[in-house]
Amino acid sequence: MKRTGAGILTIAVIIGAAVGFILDTLLTAMGRPTFSPAASLPTILALLGVVIVMLAVPVHRAARNRGGRRINPFQALRIAMLAKASSLLGAVSLGFSLGLLVFLTTRPVTPSLGSMGTIIATLVCAVVLVVAGLVAEQLCTIRKDDDDDTPGNTPTGPVQA
Repeated sequence: MKRTGAGILTIAVIIGAAVGFILDTLLTAMGRPTFSPAASLPTILALLGVVIVMLAVPVHRAARNRGGRRINPFQALRIAMLAKASSLLGAVSLGFSLGLLVFLTTRPVTPSLGSMGTIIATLVCAVVLVVAGLVAEQLCTIRKDDDDDTPGNTPTGPVQA
């Protein structure tokens, strides 16, 4: 599994920002109120980040032989994939809330504090989720063995029993 790179996160933020800005533009053009995320969204994003890191810590301990128990490699892979998906979700949420914020701040009318507060809280918690996902992904990596560096490396000397 390849680690989540800055490029894919940047693309996710840009796509999310474009969708958020276009959505508010279309809603305003149709005469409807602008989109405002639910007040529970920032809490859910932050809690998801905390849970992902809590799931990754036992994997990290087992990989470093500190936990005293072995961990199922499939479970470790699932947690790593969940961490990767969470960082992507956080990046899209960050971009989406950034697009909403840009739309609201570029209007000639000052937006209400309630809608701005929810958007800013979502933006901050999305950053927390991206960081938590990247940290959990880092915690789920294992060290490379020496024999993994050169594939196909076979001993040339006599085999000892």
